[in-house]
Amino acid sequence: MLHNIFDAHAHYDDRWFDEDRSALLSSFPQNGVSYIVNAAVDIATAKTAIGYAEQYPFMYACAGIHPENLSGLASDYLEQLTELLKHPRVVALGEIGLDYHWDIPRDEQNRVFEEQLKLARELDVPVVIHDREAHGDVMALLRKYQPKGLMHCFSGSVEMLKEVLKLGMSISLGGTVTFKNARVPVEVAAAVPLDRLLLETDAPYLSPVPNRGKRNDSTNIAYTAQRIAEIRNMDAQELIDVTTGNAKRLYGIK
Repeated sequence: MLHNIFDAHAHYDDRWFDEDRSALLSSFPQNGVSYIVNAAVDIATAKTAIGYAEQYPFMYACAGIHPENLSGLASDYLEQLTELLKHPRVVALGEIGLDYHWDIPRDEQNRVFEEQLKLARELDVPVVIHDREAHGDVMALLRKYQPKGLMHCFSGSVEMLKEVLKLGMSISLGGTVTFKNARVPVEVAAAVPLDRLLLETDAPYLSPVPNRGKRNDSTNIAYTAQRIAEIRNMDAQELIDVTTGNAKRLYGIK
């Protein structure tokens, strides 16, 4: 069994886990999962993630405003995030970014994304970036603010990967690299320098083959790791050990 797994990005606050959350989370250490970072999408989920991190020693939290969660955003949200980011179990500002798949006003998305990038720079914390169908505008703001951090569930090309690497950022890959027609994710998995690669689930979404279409959880990183190791012609456990070290370094976990 593969072990020492670090799931760099998950959402265990999601309703898909409501029926068995505590049993599932409690089972992870004996199933090879050593670390999980639970990403937030708003203030409420950040507080929930902190609660999990206080309860489970292998869990850590992020705090941030997702582009799909701008409705009703409090005017003092930056002050609230600043307070949450002081918590010792909060390891990044995220997930933040742009999402042009949905009909959400782009000017507002860009404003909130930029405000959070400024905050991350002021507080010297890593960011976790969400980028869906918005590569150009995301990269423009990343070039402007030069944050440290992670492009989560990276969906760009090898050319975009080179831009991300120039900025000193890392990427994480998930279940999509195992999908049957996954040409670009496979190219990226082969091209990314090993010291800039993290593994994630984005649970409950994007389950890898052979569990595609089912609820995802952190144990499924084993399938993603095996596929990337195959692409890179290396041992899957070695890949997990290196990516776990990368994630700990990025998130400042001892």
